[in-house]
Amino acid sequence: MRFGLAIQNDFPANLRPADLVAPMREQVAAAAEAGFSSVWMLQHYLGNLPTLQPIPTLAALAADAGDMAIGTNMLILPLHHPVEVAETYATLDHLSGGRAVAGFGLGYRENEFESFGIPLDERVSRYEESVAIVRALWTGEPVDFAGRHYTLKGQRISLPPVRPGGPPIWVGAGAHRTGARRAARLGDAWIIPPHVTPERLATVLRWYREAGATGERDVVVRRELVLDPDPERAMAIGRAARGALTRAYSAFNVPDATESYRQLSDAGAAEDVAAHSYLFTTPERCVRRLKELADLGVTYVILRMQWYDLPQERVLRTLALFRDEVLPHFQHETGGE
Repeated sequence: MRFGLAIQNDFPANLRPADLVAPMREQVAAAAEAGFSSVWMLQHYLGNLPTLQPIPTLAALAADAGDMAIGTNMLILPLHHPVEVAETYATLDHLSGGRAVAGFGLGYRENEFESFGIPLDERVSRYEESVAIVRALWTGEPVDFAGRHYTLKGQRISLPPVRPGGPPIWVGAGAHRTGARRAARLGDAWIIPPHVTPERLATVLRWYREAGATGERDVVVRRELVLDPDPERAMAIGRAARGALTRAYSAFNVPDATESYRQLSDAGAAEDVAAHSYLFTTPERCVRRLKELADLGVTYVILRMQWYDLPQERVLRTLALFRDEVLPHFQHETGGE
């Protein structure tokens, strides 16, 4: 099992993101020193949290990342033209020495799609056409494509990626049968949302394998993490910070396809998710929970340790505990992308 660190790049309105670049660099350097395999950033537009866009921010942090992979978790693919996506990730691949990972999601916020002039009901078809075009362009060969949304006539990418065939594409999809099938069909890996319980994981991973996903692909699960010797303190810290972020996200319309996420704003549901899916706990219990995920077939865990206004010192404390008391139990399995 390998581990990635999700770096916070959306912040409360009272914080100035320019002041938080140095702490982000400190976290990335600490993760590289600890033995993490990758760093990740999310994407949103027009929200109530000032958000640093992931591609330029990851490019700025590439040197701090050392040998770690750098990836998006997730880029909202239907809001972008696939030619721009192919060229931009190829650029990131060159700037990082071939360590870019293209994490693509469908998106869900109605205000984003409306403002970009893209119907929300086109997001799946745009996503699928875009993946096909991006992969074709990354071969470096001329591309002919005639789809519902995009057309290319004998066009060749100006900058082929460092890696032959381009960065791996990790599909972000919900924990349902349709998401499992999409990830198996389109992706090199599937990133599963953090609120999915181990019991639900067992079911959706069976669907993923039935849809044709081979054992060579990473099965990636996101998890929220706060470590502390006192499990009650860890839970209280994690729930307060993660809950503040959930309440901020709940200000936006969410389509029915992500109803499970909408329910996280309910206090009872949030408490259940924190207890069964998030890792707000002691290092010893964290090891047990991660090994349970490994037994289900999970090979990669992306850990987020900071939400809303959680202080830097708490993040670094969790990172240190993970490095010293958790990661050694999986050290023989870690490594770069």
